Amino acid sequence: MAKIKVLNVTSDHNIGGAGRCILTFLQHYDSEKFDVTVVVPYGSELISYIEATKTRIIQTAGLENKSYSNQAVKELIKIFRHEKPDVVHTHASFSARIAAKACGIPIVYTRHSVFPNSPKISKGIGKIINGFVNNITSNRIIAVAQAAMDNLTEAGVCDKKITVIKNGVKPIKRFTEQDLENAKQFYGLKSEFVFAMIARVEDIKGHDFFLDAAKSIIKDYDNVKFMICGTGSYLEHIKNRVDAEGLADHVLVTGYIKDVTSVMNVIDVNVNASYGTEATSLSLLEGMSIGTPIIASDYGGNPELVVDGLNGLLFKSKDSLELEKNMRRLLDDSELYKKLSLGAEKLYNEKYTADIYARNIEDVYVSLVRRK
Repeated sequence: MAKIKVLNVTSDHNIGGAGRCILTFLQHYDSEKFDVTVVVPYGSELISYIEATKTRIIQTAGLENKSYSNQAVKELIKIFRHEKPDVVHTHASFSARIAAKACGIPIVYTRHSVFPNSPKISKGIGKIINGFVNNITSNRIIAVAQAAMDNLTEAGVCDKKITVIKNGVKPIKRFTEQDLENAKQFYGLKSEFVFAMIARVEDIKGHDFFLDAAKSIIKDYDNVKFMICGTGSYLEHIKNRVDAEGLADHVLVTGYIKDVTSVMNVIDVNVNASYGTEATSLSLLEGMSIGTPIIASDYGGNPELVVDGLNGLLFKSKDSLELEKNMRRLLDDSELYKKLSLGAEKLYNEKYTADIYARNIEDVYVSLVRRK
């Protein structure tokens, strides 16, 4: 049987959640059944990582960080007609969907995010138009959370086109005692209990609520620290607030972290306080792979990932007092902590491994080719 030929297309120049999902698939798909190529903007940061998977790459113009451009459509039509793929899988590239439609190629579109829909596309004629456009430019839509599917249907997209496939990740390496000691020393940690937020530092990620809770916690607990890992447009605000409020002895703002494995091993609890965009957090999944409990807001896909009392605790979005309450619970109750740790690793192995993710994506490709 001939291999199914798939072109993955992304407009991302930087490495974001969509890029990491593509890389996970490339590392775990069945190369005996599928022939996969990735189309990226010229100079994308993804290129070296894709090359490491020995996957073929096509670079093109007009894609970079743009959902749509006339130039990208023209270039992609040329590529698609030359490559003749069985399936085009698009990530944040409406241009690729238009080009694939023009070439008569089955289209998969992945929705990687959850955010409040504008009334312009969720009501009246706007909803009808948005639904029509998405329905005719997608044969199948992958939503990475039920909340992402709800986002789409609220904006007029046909639910029969949508398949919910949760993200999956490779397990994080669990450090030896010596490696752990070295990592703690690197971050200036000793025996502290560590809460961390590992995410883009943007307003909607809720870092202010994390700091509000931290500020209250450190009044009553000596042996606790907080880490904010990542970069973004809100980073300077967070740094300024930590300095202005005298939190620097307890709050470590690391900026961009290349070695996520070291951070995951030194922290005790993975916190997600998002209130504006969240689907299935990759950093939460990575922590789960080594049994790191979660405290997460009830926004977007978090309540699907976090089973309250099993692998983590949920709090009401934008409620720093409830976040603080959950932090205190884990500081005070070691048995609850152990229960959530075991539950996190168990749930990861049952639902969120990279292999499970790759097989689910492959099933979508196969179903399209069979229908064709």
